[in-house]
Amino acid sequence: MNTCLDCLPCIFRQTLDAARRVSDDPAIHERVARQVAAWIHAADLKESPPVMAQRLHRYLKGLTGIEDPYAAAKARDNALALSLMPELRERLAVSSDPLLLAVRLAIAGNLIDLGPKHDLSAEEIRHSIRQVLDAPFSGDVETFRQAVANACDILYLADNAGEIVLDRLLIEALGPARVTVAVRGAPVINDATMEDARAAGLHEIVRVISNGSDAPGTVLGECGAEFLKRFTQADLVIAKGQGNFETLSAAPRDICFLFKVKCPVISSNVGLPPGTQALLWSRAGKDSKGRS
Repeated sequence: MNTCLDCLPCIFRQTLDAARRVSDDPAIHERVARQVAAWIHAADLKESPPVMAQRLHRYLKGLTGIEDPYAAAKARDNALALSLMPELRERLAVSSDPLLLAVRLAIAGNLIDLGPKHDLSAEEIRHSIRQVLDAPFSGDVETFRQAVANACDILYLADNAGEIVLDRLLIEALGPARVTVAVRGAPVINDATMEDARAAGLHEIVRVISNGSDAPGTVLGECGAEFLKRFTQADLVIAKGQGNFETLSAAPRDICFLFKVKCPVISSNVGLPPGTQALLWSRAGKDSKGRS
């Protein structure tokens, strides 16, 4: 998915948020803002938004020496999601359709994304998860069921910290023995890394691998050999979050995307209102609307 003009203000807002997380110095904020403004001026809009965000966060790390500016926020969100797990397991135990509920809980967790919304509160997260069945939902659940039933090897692309805890419920429903979970290769925004997978306890039930990249999405040209092998050979790839959708919606294989529509750009691209829980398929080089 290309970057559009409406993405640029969001990237600039994210710049200021990230700069303020790593430093209280207004001179640092101005330096970062001016650098990103120059990048935006010369931007190649054929790049996906996560590629532009990757450039920003690499620059911040180099400037400040802080490897993970969002570490405290990620730890908070992991702890919050873990605190909700007992009641969510109770809901799943009595659900008439536990697989669909697990899908919807995993998508509800996609709200925990500090890229589009840096000031997300704990109460917003709790509300989204507890009221999961009140949110509009769009997707072919029966095709998903059939794909899951037919798959011996499932690759699950995680997105954010906190969210990855709720992903565990869906992974358990899929059958952990046939699931490999992929996380980011290095910290970027609040995206999930190996540390977050361990916080969620995923290392205890599935194989967890790094995708080898520090982009807030999945840029195949930067991913490691182990990840690319799994991505190519898996019977089913499930990709969580808008960043994975932005980078993989025209990938050369079928992918099931699970995410919450959180911005007007994605809303326009997929034809769904903001706030919708989306289960969408891309088919071998075509996007979610069937375009090559």
